Amino acid sequence: MQKHFVVAQEERPGDAWLERFNAGREDAERWYRGTDRTTPPSAAECRSALLRHMPELLPHYDHVCALVGDDELAHCMLSHYRPAAAVMGCSQAVWLGEGGPALVRNMDFPLDAITDRFELTSWSGRRVIAKAQRPWGGCLDGMNEDGLVASLTAGGGRSQGLGFSVILMLRYVLETCSRVEEAVAALSRIPIALSQNVTLLDRSGAYATLFLGPDRAPALSRLPACTNHQEVPPEPRGTGNSAARLQSVLAALDEPNVTLNELTARFLKPPLYSRRAGFTTAYTAVYRPAEGRVDYLWPGKTWRQGFDLFAPGEYVHDFGELEE
Repeated sequence: MQKHFVVAQEERPGDAWLERFNAGREDAERWYRGTDRTTPPSAAECRSALLRHMPELLPHYDHVCALVGDDELAHCMLSHYRPAAAVMGCSQAVWLGEGGPALVRNMDFPLDAITDRFELTSWSGRRVIAKAQRPWGGCLDGMNEDGLVASLTAGGGRSQGLGFSVILMLRYVLETCSRVEEAVAALSRIPIALSQNVTLLDRSGAYATLFLGPDRAPALSRLPACTNHQEVPPEPRGTGNSAARLQSVLAALDEPNVTLNELTARFLKPPLYSRRAGFTTAYTAVYRPAEGRVDYLWPGKTWRQGFDLFAPGEYVHDFGELEE
């Protein structure tokens, strides 16, 4: 299977964004509605929730709502408020040795559901490089020019609540925060729709992982790695499970004389690297906040981007025949 990726610069949404939104609207609606969705909120309820919890994003939200016009469902989707459940994987680690600080992460996600776009934006004067995810504003991982990195994994729980998608919450902290402690405070006060983990790192080397969920209080983890569970790991079911992946990352970090390059290489091999259909490692990212750059990786391919040298382009990766 082949997947097309794009690196692009777009200071803020405009006509080109609207064209992409219209082209991907069906996918965005499936994401928001899910398969067993109860009655969705109204657009007025969505805007009110955004105003209450992430008011700095409201001018940008109103802007994209104006672009799409009088479309109630689109306005709900764009708010990211109370989305349906979504399944994703991911493994990530914080590196503080030579060449750090750095955050290394694998994004495991169905290839047909992940959007193709890595982008540089400047909505409010603070530049952000991120892996964008539709319908608007969503970030799977990213870094701002102040040196704050944020990256997500699924938390493993199945509860749904009256909160926001984690991908908009990541956008929020990258738009408004400069340090880990600021981002922790922000994420801890915003209601979240689903069980998620967020790992944070800044240019000073400060880091933290937050365990978030609609049915629990936020909790802070100081482990330098995170996969797809929170305090209690699931029962082991094969080498690709969350507990096995976490132990693999921690073992690599504990190895004497291991380097950042060697750690990154582990992310491109099992059990961290997945070729399973529906749970495919779509890309690997290595964020270096002190240098303001990120490497997006696939086996045999490195795509380097940074605030000092951002190079738009396209890349098609051949994932081959995926495993069932």
